[in-house]
Amino acid sequence: MGDMSDVLMPDAGDLARMLATAGAFSVPVHDVRLTPDALAPEQIVAGDPATSSLELGGGRGIWEITPGVVTDVESDEIFVVLSGRATIAVDGGTTIEVGPGDVCLLAEGARTTWIVHETLRKVYQTRQNE
Repeated sequence: MGDMSDVLMPDAGDLARMLATAGAFSVPVHDVRLTPDALAPEQIVAGDPATSSLELGGGRGIWEITPGVVTDVESDEIFVVLSGRATIAVDGGTTIEVGPGDVCLLAEGARTTWIVHETLRKVYQTRQNE
């Protein structure tokens, strides 16, 4: 595994044009450089978690979060955990453990608490309401 900053990606607009021309595109998911995102302070419950991501267009992307506890309101999403571990507790619902290789579905509007035990990186697809 590289140092997480080996590979630079085109922005989403350029990527869409490249994909339309070439018909396919791949990225080394563990080595691609992600862009830091700001968590809203009210989302942070414990620790000093930080998130970063790479938007691949159309509700797709790669997302990472460092250890800590955060709350979120989810989109209709499927994701695959690439590395790391977390416990996801749904308000009024279930609590699940996720780790490398797990495929997870999140319900639109679900209020969640993410307890991130080890830096978690996932690849995701959200379903867009049309």
